[in-house]
Amino acid sequence: MRPTLIIMAAGMGSRYGSLKQMDGVGPSGETLMDYSIYDALEAGFENVVFVIRKDFMDRFKQLCAKRYGNNFPYDFVTQDLDKLPVGMAPTPGRIKPWGTGHALWVAAKKVDKPFAIINADDFYGKDAFCVLADFLKQQDKDSGSYAMPGYRLENTLSPSGPVSRGICSRNLEGLLTSVTEHYGIQKENDGAIVSHTVLSDGTKEYHQPAADALCSMNCWGFLPDIYEKTTQRIRQFLTQYKNDLSAEYHLPTLVNEIIQAEEGRCHVLETTAQWFGVTYKEDRPEVVDRLAALHTSGAYPTPLFP
Repeated sequence: MRPTLIIMAAGMGSRYGSLKQMDGVGPSGETLMDYSIYDALEAGFENVVFVIRKDFMDRFKQLCAKRYGNNFPYDFVTQDLDKLPVGMAPTPGRIKPWGTGHALWVAAKKVDKPFAIINADDFYGKDAFCVLADFLKQQDKDSGSYAMPGYRLENTLSPSGPVSRGICSRNLEGLLTSVTEHYGIQKENDGAIVSHTVLSDGTKEYHQPAADALCSMNCWGFLPDIYEKTTQRIRQFLTQYKNDLSAEYHLPTLVNEIIQAEEGRCHVLETTAQWFGVTYKEDRPEVVDRLAALHTSGAYPTPLFP
């Protein structure tokens, strides 16, 4: 069975200042998600489901029709504030989506086979999709068997400002043991990497994570059974943060909770892939140059989709 690729494209790119999922950075105007789609299809994925916001559905559909045509099957699901488990209601006055954990929940309901889920605005590299496809196509996986490609922290930072990353630990079997969301990660002038986590009382705890620490870049492989597990935790999250207008439920938090509850196992997949992305406007020129070099070397055709 060939897996599905889910692309989370509902974020509005507030730090970047525009709808960066639609920003052309390749030599023929390709977006970053175009490269993820191309690499995933080459690796053996069958179809794509886009998670978007209702207010730019028309514009997004136009882009897809123009760019992809009939090259592969794709579908859309909207991440609306009122798409919640039965009996739950959105917080009055809330505007922004509920986060990547909620994005998975609204999309997974439409997927009945193994799938990968990624951000729209990251470049993950061919090998990440190859190792995920190999994992997801295995026929003997137990229920609750998931996976993530691990990236070195130092290779995922932006020189233009701080970022958030899920920093991971794994055991000798290659299984994820914990993933902790770190915020404000950046490299200081002396080369040290600094970050902070938010404690239960709202205070910040500061850290100096290692440059070679493994981190999640929201590139995950799941089985369909993740949906019911996510439903339970979305309920818990909304109950706890029902009066918070900005709290978000993150995918690393979801995976960590499942691991700690011993309801699943997440395999950390070795990958040679190199991540890069546009977190800030200032990151864009380097991304454009790196993509141009990949086309020049023959790694990608120009254009990606004829």
